[in-house]
Amino acid sequence: MAQYTRIDVAKTMKETGLVPLFYNADIAVCKQVLKACYDGGARLMEFVSRGDFAHEVFGELNKYAIAELPGMILGVGSVTDAASASLYMQLGANFIVTPVLREDIAVVCNRRKVLWSPGCGSLTEIAKAEELGCEVVKLFPGDVYGPKFVKGIKGPQPWTSIMPTGGVAPTEENLKAWFEAGVTCVGMGSKLISKEIIANNDFKALETNVKNALDIIKTIKTQ
Repeated sequence: MAQYTRIDVAKTMKETGLVPLFYNADIAVCKQVLKACYDGGARLMEFVSRGDFAHEVFGELNKYAIAELPGMILGVGSVTDAASASLYMQLGANFIVTPVLREDIAVVCNRRKVLWSPGCGSLTEIAKAEELGCEVVKLFPGDVYGPKFVKGIKGPQPWTSIMPTGGVAPTEENLKAWFEAGVTCVGMGSKLISKEIIANNDFKALETNVKNALDIIKTIKTQ
């Protein structure tokens, strides 16, 4: 069962502005990555469901977060069907992120009052997602659409909360473009948690990366 309501999750997304994304089959690596992100100030993590037995890794990781990292909100991404969403919610997922808009996932998440963030690529899809109760829409792939697309959406729909994923980098120039366009938060994977960091077990560098990104976001939002 989720430890945080969808309102809690949406509020934290807005307050921190950052959702790191990560997957690894090794639970020990996942714990170190999660701890480094937490120590850097992140309070959300999207575990990407892409490998065999990923749900088993997530279950252990979520138990670790609940026991050792107070306030850390763990969710799952790359979920493509209602059955998978239900399985992860049974393991305590606090939010579900999908690459596409699927009504069956909306139904099972809404039934449990768990935040779901569907991947959308048009104003029509975004409006449909909001009709189905979506709090934060995932713009995916973000690098295909870019900040100008976000700005265009916010014109007729200023109430829409958008989280681009893909094409987001932890640089001042990139983050400023997204947040000035009107995003609520950003999802960031390999540009934040690089292959080099994992290969070298340099989790202190990851902690620094996360802290720097959050500092940049905070500065941009207060300008």
